[in-house]
Amino acid sequence: MSREVKYGVFVPQGWKLEFVDLKDPIEQYETMVRCAQEAERAGYDSLWLFDHFHTVPTPELESTFECWTSMAGLARDTKTIRLGQMVTCNSYRPPSLLAKMSSCIDVMSHGRLIVGIGAGWYEHEYNAYGYQFGEMPNRLRMLRESVQVLHAMWTEPRVSFEGRFYQVRGAINQPKPVQKPHPPLWIGGGGEKVTLKLVAQYGEACNIGTTPEVVRHKLDVLRRHCETVGRNYDEIIKSSHSPVILGDEAEVRRVWEQTARQTGADDATMRNNFPCQGTAEQVAEHLSGLLDAGVDYLLVSMPNAYEGEIIQRVAEEVLPLLRRR
Repeated sequence: MSREVKYGVFVPQGWKLEFVDLKDPIEQYETMVRCAQEAERAGYDSLWLFDHFHTVPTPELESTFECWTSMAGLARDTKTIRLGQMVTCNSYRPPSLLAKMSSCIDVMSHGRLIVGIGAGWYEHEYNAYGYQFGEMPNRLRMLRESVQVLHAMWTEPRVSFEGRFYQVRGAINQPKPVQKPHPPLWIGGGGEKVTLKLVAQYGEACNIGTTPEVVRHKLDVLRRHCETVGRNYDEIIKSSHSPVILGDEAEVRRVWEQTARQTGADDATMRNNFPCQGTAEQVAEHLSGLLDAGVDYLLVSMPNAYEGEIIQRVAEEVLPLLRRR
């Protein structure tokens, strides 16, 4: 079964040091709102935030707006575009609390929320904020329990769950989400033994891969897990994320140098982080490789989105080329 490709866009929140030249936190937040509203006007299907507390590639004394409080703000600052996180770090909030938060934001947004979740990876944040990082197998076991708690609290009147990591005893979650049976659950990560199996069991979508070769391989693994658990593979949304620098040679160089200055990245890191750059035709050719590999929900980000108009330009110049494929 083929489905129409959908498109989402990340709005700046400071995690990638986009706000280093904007010192007023109110101006920073209003820039995020402006970009969200630009994405809505441009016709993107969804906008996205990262779930992190400290900047990358190194923790700096710069703003990083917290994901879920920002979700609540953007739920009221927009009207039609869907809202997602790529992805919520499971360890940062108990699943019972996340179920309550997401239910309320789904109501606040009139049913536009997507819930993305993953096992977590940024060890510095764990240590800085006092979370137990632990071993990856345990973080994956926690994720498995969390998705069960989320499903239950979104759909059942009173929830009890006795797990190794989480216990819920008669929890009431009202209001329930507007979307029925619950908001779409996107499970991020390409782990082949556990994460993609969780997608097959519980997820409405996966988020995998940065190259067509990786996407094809991971989707083959997902297909096998679906066969094992009796899930219809075609029901699952296959998404991927690609950063984009759009422009002629001079514009690409300007954005490249500006981003390198803001982040402290050298040329090798910049080449690795931004393989998709150039004119609309060049960007579309790069992104087409992901679509041909099986992606049907493409998320894009632009390092200079905070400048304004570039989110609109990608929608007007690049996305029509992809739709005409």
